[in-house]
Amino acid sequence: MASLGVIRFPDFYSRMHAATKAGAFGATLLLLAAAIHFGNVRAIVTCTLIIIFFYLTTPVAAQTLSQAAYRRGVALWSKTKRDQLAEDEVK
Repeated sequence: MASLGVIRFPDFYSRMHAATKAGAFGATLLLLAAAIHFGNVRAIVTCTLIIIFFYLTTPVAAQTLSQAAYRRGVALWSKTKRDQLAEDEVK
């Protein structure tokens, strides 16, 4: 599904959103499978902590990449109605 989002979404920022969501979700599924396979408490706790880590760090990384791309001048989609980063920089 993420590959469809990367192909079909109109700009860099939307495409990156699709790619980061899929990465975190895919890692979650793999870690859940590992926790079920091993089935001991240590594996379950470890996998749960790694999943939490993914869901805490993936949005931060995506936000940082988006801000860097914005500052480098990567264009927004032509139908974007609000440029909140530009509004925030004016304040």
